[in-house]
Amino acid sequence: MEYRRARVTGGTYFFTLVTHHRRSHLCESQNVDLLRRSLWYVMQRHPFEIDAVVILPEHLHCIWTLPEGDSDYSMRWRLIKSFFSRRCGDEVRGRVSASRRYKKEQAVWQRRFWEHCIRDERDWIRHVEYIHYNPVRHGLVRAPKDWEYSSFHKFVREGKYDVMWGADTSLEFEDGFE
Repeated sequence: MEYRRARVTGGTYFFTLVTHHRRSHLCESQNVDLLRRSLWYVMQRHPFEIDAVVILPEHLHCIWTLPEGDSDYSMRWRLIKSFFSRRCGDEVRGRVSASRRYKKEQAVWQRRFWEHCIRDERDWIRHVEYIHYNPVRHGLVRAPKDWEYSSFHKFVREGKYDVMWGADTSLEFEDGFE
């Protein structure tokens, strides 16, 4: 079965990327900095906007908007993952399987990622809320404001959220939402 990705030029997409074997290393400060540098490096060469993001220990979620006439998010993710993988420490790379060794791949990320093409404003809002509430959902903090590696704080500064959003409530997302 061949997997087909949704492609809309100038589209807005929700992504989930997961580390290899779900190893928990993304939230180490040097790896957060490296991930930021990886994104910046690729954005300088292949522009896109990051609408929302959350970095968790073993995965990340984000929403991107691509420029008009461009739908190649796969190339951007390949470059970001490659930039990050080549520069991270040996403890992050871990053991490499024979098939990955043959292809000279690093065992930092799962090979694939999950994407969803955002359909409308309501869909965008639902995915932004999912991103910002995700650290609470995973039991890492009690409120989105308490998670350092999230665009939640930018949304608060811009007046889009009250700082206590999601603090005293349990948000529910439909099954299979990711």
